[in-house]
Amino acid sequence: MFTGNMASQSVVEPQEMEVDRRGESEESGDDETRRKSINGDMGPNQPPAANKEESPVDMDTIILDPEEEDVDLVHCRIGKIEGLEVLQKAKTLSLRQNLIKKIENLDSLSSLRELDLYDNQIRKLENLNKLTQLEQLDVSFNVLRKMEGLEQLTRLKKLFLLHNKIGTIANLSHFPCLEMLELGSNRIRVIENLDTLTSLQSLFLGTNKITKLQNMDSLHSLTVLSIQSNRITKMEGLQNLVSLRELYLSHNGIEVIEGLENNKKLTTLDIAANRVKKIENIGHLTELQEFWMNDNQIDNWSDLDELKNAKSLETVYLERNPLQKDPQYRRKIMLALPSVRQIDATFIRF
Repeated sequence: MFTGNMASQSVVEPQEMEVDRRGESEESGDDETRRKSINGDMGPNQPPAANKEESPVDMDTIILDPEEEDVDLVHCRIGKIEGLEVLQKAKTLSLRQNLIKKIENLDSLSSLRELDLYDNQIRKLENLNKLTQLEQLDVSFNVLRKMEGLEQLTRLKKLFLLHNKIGTIANLSHFPCLEMLELGSNRIRVIENLDTLTSLQSLFLGTNKITKLQNMDSLHSLTVLSIQSNRITKMEGLQNLVSLRELYLSHNGIEVIEGLENNKKLTTLDIAANRVKKIENIGHLTELQEFWMNDNQIDNWSDLDELKNAKSLETVYLERNPLQKDPQYRRKIMLALPSVRQIDATFIRF
């Protein structure tokens, strides 16, 4: 399960909070942005930054330290990337929440390991070819339409392109080291072109327009897969993901739990807000710790037998199923699953 700073806040409306936060990775975006998003202070398509009507600042007014390795230029009203040549020792550069429209004038920063351009007005991935040491790139909350211009970044380990206008997964064949790919909140319809990402551990595709789970057979190292809020109707195409530990499929159109025969290492399974009528085909998931099945159509208490082999199961969400109408709802879950420590939003008191 994703941790992050919000993990302890499970008292007020945690179901809403938990499901929302699982749609995206927690590494892209600052703590304040994530807090606002989780608590509903931001709309799903609303950029988290300052007013875009601000006038850009003159870079000459910004003092840069040539000795600094971690350069933070967040929310400085920078309109154009320029004058950064003095930062020869910089390992990380954060330009998030500015007014930047174009990636440019970064060629001299050849030692850069991390580049953060989150929440600007960038329309194209370009002029990054000289940053061959780059390991992490975040261009989330911009207006990108294509995945391009990254061919020389062969050392990239983490790529965040959340909340753009990308329609196709493409041009990823040059990333043998890529471990995390965040493409949530785009316009992607097909899972494709992932065959070469054999080191990929986390894949986030939430809030797109994907209709089918497919083309993931080569992702043997994948441990986290999030495809929430799409148009999935069938659980399939997961047979080769033998290392998978966390699977998030909430807010789709799934009717049957199936296709998990080879995913025996799963510790978290989230199928909340679908159309499932029966808990089945998961009796072999003995390592399961969290099971999210709220907002479905479960009406038979005997279905909980499917979870009895999961001796480490601690969290179960079943609210807003027909089962919840039973006056003994919590008691029956506790009796059926004695290892559980949290039922829906509430921890069990002993």
